[in-house]
Amino acid sequence: MLATAAARKRGKPASGAGASAGAGKRRRKADSTGDRGKSKGGSKMNEEISSDSESESLAPRRTEEEEEELEETAQEKKLRLAKLYLEQLRQQEEEKAEAREFEEDQVAGRLKEDVLEQRGRLQKSVAKEIQAPAAADIRILRGHQLSITCLAITPDDSAIFSAAKDCTIIKWSMESGRKLHVIPRAKKGAEGQPPGHSSHVLCMAISSDGKYLASGDRSKLILIWDAQSCRHLYTFTGHRDAVSGLAFRRGTHQLYSTSHDRSVKVWNVAENSYVETLFGHQDAVAALDALSRECCVTAGGRDGTVRVWKIPEESQLVFYGHQGSIDSIQLINEEHMVSGADDGSVALWGLSKKRPLALQREAHGLRGELGLEQPFWVSSVAALLNTDLVATGSHSSCVRLWQCGEGFRRLDLLCDIPLVGFINSLKFSSTGDFLVAGVGQEHRLGRWWRIKEARNSVCIIPLRRAPRPPAAGS
Repeated sequence: MLATAAARKRGKPASGAGASAGAGKRRRKADSTGDRGKSKGGSKMNEEISSDSESESLAPRRTEEEEEELEETAQEKKLRLAKLYLEQLRQQEEEKAEAREFEEDQVAGRLKEDVLEQRGRLQKSVAKEIQAPAAADIRILRGHQLSITCLAITPDDSAIFSAAKDCTIIKWSMESGRKLHVIPRAKKGAEGQPPGHSSHVLCMAISSDGKYLASGDRSKLILIWDAQSCRHLYTFTGHRDAVSGLAFRRGTHQLYSTSHDRSVKVWNVAENSYVETLFGHQDAVAALDALSRECCVTAGGRDGTVRVWKIPEESQLVFYGHQGSIDSIQLINEEHMVSGADDGSVALWGLSKKRPLALQREAHGLRGELGLEQPFWVSSVAALLNTDLVATGSHSSCVRLWQCGEGFRRLDLLCDIPLVGFINSLKFSSTGDFLVAGVGQEHRLGRWWRIKEARNSVCIIPLRRAPRPPAAGS
């Protein structure tokens, strides 16, 4: 009885507790079933909900970071701007310092050049930059009937004056190559005709302000012209033989002249007056040149000397070096000069030494049969003022450009420029952008022989400069 009751009690729970326990189990089962159903049927919804919940949870974090960042920028803004401002100031100061240094270098360079120029020792290095011009680039101006003997270029490089054995003077436009004016030959003894030369014009010079042109001829006359209008102004007489050299003192209207009468004369063109005469050469003087100082240099022809004339002291310095007749001379600066002779040599001189600083023999080579060779005469020389660039002319079918070594103690050949005929005159433009050559079939001082294939002409040779390599670190 008791066992049966116990078995009943174990197998059949009490109605209150058993019901509640069963109900709880059923609810839990239903809940778990519902949860499984939800997870199976609504996984997409769960993913979307999860994403939204993440964004909602991250949004406040980003806002906090931004706030922190904003708070840091506000704190560091003044320091950052101060650093930026100081950096800009530093850069500006560096740029100003570089500009000052550059200007100081430029000013120092210009002052150094001015001092060297005043002392007559300035030697700018330009020769290595010159490129050999092509034959097609050379402009040829034809207008004279006979050999060109001399040239002059206006200070602004706008015009060229040429004179010839046909007794005419022509003014050419540098830009167009056209004739601007022709001063015709004057007939001897004819009255009422325009003034001009009646014999070979051997030399010309133009004043440094471009106001006056002077020309000298075989008839012992010096004619003074207005360089702009080519109007005749004065005639200077006094030489007793052909006038072979003329030069104005730079910055003045003082004119120096020399002649086959062996003298050097001084004139004041502005006042139309004669000043004085100097003697010393032992033979006909062939050429003359002058710069700013009150002195001039002469090539003494057959007496074999180069002379420097100190006008105020009425004294002279005598230089020896060539073996033949010295036919051409030009000053490079106030202390150095270049000369050429018919022995084929070119010499560089310094006023402090009576012998050449450099002597280039056979400067244009040799001519003639084997065993009977003779050097080509050097008939003209030119120098670009205050530089190391020199040009020489002969009848060797070329003009030669040379570089003067440091201290003018060496001559190095740069290039040959082909030109057929006697190169009777050479002139550099003031800027060094071109070289003008006066070419003739005959030598300017005589008729020893004739080159028939030559053309009497003025040749404008462009001198282009090679671009300089960029400086290191630029």
